[in-house]
Amino acid sequence: MHAYTYAYEKIRDQILSGEIEPHIKLTEEMLAEKFGISRTPIRSAIAKLEQEGMIRNKRIFIPTANDIRHIFQVRILIEGYAANYCSKFISEDALNRLKKCVEVGFDGTLEEVMEANHEFHQIIIQETRNPLMISIIDKMQSIIYLFRKTVVGQKRPHLIDEHANIYKAIENHDDQLAQQLMVEHLEKDLEFSLSRINN
Repeated sequence: MHAYTYAYEKIRDQILSGEIEPHIKLTEEMLAEKFGISRTPIRSAIAKLEQEGMIRNKRIFIPTANDIRHIFQVRILIEGYAANYCSKFISEDALNRLKKCVEVGFDGTLEEVMEANHEFHQIIIQETRNPLMISIIDKMQSIIYLFRKTVVGQKRPHLIDEHANIYKAIENHDDQLAQQLMVEHLEKDLEFSLSRINN
């Protein structure tokens, strides 16, 4: 694992687990010393987390209920469209990878289910081949990861069933149903996240 990736994942995970407290100023020096790595990968990791909205003004950004709603509104617009688009234009390879994500979702370990959940949504976004949409979602990855930890870790009911139904709608080229199911899926994630994440 590259030092930058290690730094990014360690800082992100410690923010989400509460090991780094919200009021602490996140300096390169402090984090480099904490993780025993040089400042260059730390600087890149902080920049990435700032871009993704997890750090603001060198402090942890704690999303309010309104922030969470705004993030999901953007996801619902983009991912709803993406599911519709995929129903018409998805490649055979991507469809097979989506199916695999659903299978892992039902049978995998917590870590595997987390990764499969991420992959499922990423495949659908990437298959639009729209660089602007992909970029907008990329810039939200840390906050999306927080929601994923919440819905997967706290076992939101029917999560994987919904993925399976979205997959089937895409496989059957039912664009309207795929979009509707994705929108409903993210709305349920939003409700669950709001009920579980302290503001």
